[in-house]
Amino acid sequence: MSEKSMFINTVEELMPTLVQYVPVVQRVHGAHHPEFHQVRTVFDGILTKTKTSKTPDLNEEFAQLRAITNNYVIPDDVCESYEAVYDMLRTLDTAYLASK
Repeated sequence: MSEKSMFINTVEELMPTLVQYVPVVQRVHGAHHPEFHQVRTVFDGILTKTKTSKTPDLNEEFAQLRAITNNYVIPDDVCESYEAVYDMLRTLDTAYLASK
């Protein structure tokens, strides 16, 4: 399987869960972790691009996520869903980089 196919498979596998988790995590943790509002905005851009193109250019979005999240470092005071979102975003980022 090519790296591009692996990225597409990763998107297909993780996006349904991310679509569910990201708004909930934003609602629950947004007041104490305002950076998550930025994560949500960038995630929404990734979602849109992956829905409209099989080969989206996501370099800028993943660079923004790495900066906002300090390379997906999970804060100490968050729930498992928040942690899962960062883990899934990191997995998408890694798969995307491998597809380049």
